[in-house]
Amino acid sequence: MSVTIYDVAREANVSMATVSRVINGTAVVKEETKKRVQDAIERLGYRPNAVARGLASKRTRTIGVIVPDVSTAFVAEIVRGIEDIANMYNYHIILTNSDADTHREVSLIGTMWEKQVDGILYMTNILNQEHITAFEQAEIPVVLCATEDPEKRIPSVNIDNRKAGSDAANYLEKKSCQNIAIVSPDIGTSLIADHRIEGVRKKLGNKCTFIHVGKGKYEQALPILRNIFQNKNYDGVIAMSDELGLASVHAIHDNGFQVPHDVRIIAFDNTRLATMVRPELTVIAQPMYDFGAVSMRLLTKMLLDEPVDTYNVILQHNIIERQSS
Repeated sequence: MSVTIYDVAREANVSMATVSRVINGTAVVKEETKKRVQDAIERLGYRPNAVARGLASKRTRTIGVIVPDVSTAFVAEIVRGIEDIANMYNYHIILTNSDADTHREVSLIGTMWEKQVDGILYMTNILNQEHITAFEQAEIPVVLCATEDPEKRIPSVNIDNRKAGSDAANYLEKKSCQNIAIVSPDIGTSLIADHRIEGVRKKLGNKCTFIHVGKGKYEQALPILRNIFQNKNYDGVIAMSDELGLASVHAIHDNGFQVPHDVRIIAFDNTRLATMVRPELTVIAQPMYDFGAVSMRLLTKMLLDEPVDTYNVILQHNIIERQSS
């Protein structure tokens, strides 16, 4: 990946704004700081974006949208919501795919800064201090979409994932499930899944077993689940995404058992995948389009200095019951 202004700022231990001042000569910078920046530029081989430099300090009416994987149905529906509201307020979006890689994510934040976007809508699986530092250095409005900052430093739009996890567990308990498997990505790879697991654990205690399947992709999960579901050890499954719900259905059927006769399943999200499998998935439905639309509207309020009721918006989830349970 090409070197960005964020990489230079990190190397020189200054803000992106300071790097810009050194490059453009728009303000007085201490000689010591200026030399650190110039040395970092030389070491990294950074080439300033001439177009971005020409746009400095002007509104571009563009919004940077950084997502983990644009190919997923979940992200695609969110982006539709973002784009509809962006068009309504005459903003254009620059959509980038981070592959859920921290280094790529922070570099993309720097790239967005160079392109002089007015604000950033950001989706990620894990939010760490490196991201926070990059946002602080960018000094432009940021809204987290379908994720959150546990310390509430950054505005966000999400559901109450702990409550959603508890609701999923409560639902299967009411269906008389006694031995429930929780199918999720590895601990620490998805903040949202971790919060849902907290809700499940609070409700079920030791009445459940956690099955971790790497990054939570269908292809990775299916062979693991086929092996685990060889025996009828479970009568209920909570899958942390529709994709993992599909993998669970297929693994159970591949072992000669039936959903929901032998095992009841509830999944998260309610993307198109949930109704493209038989039996169709019962889900904790997330308002995906609204994630995008509300996030974009919150960002426009911040950009236009309009009143904001709350900077951490919690949208409602609900259970849609289908044949898998």
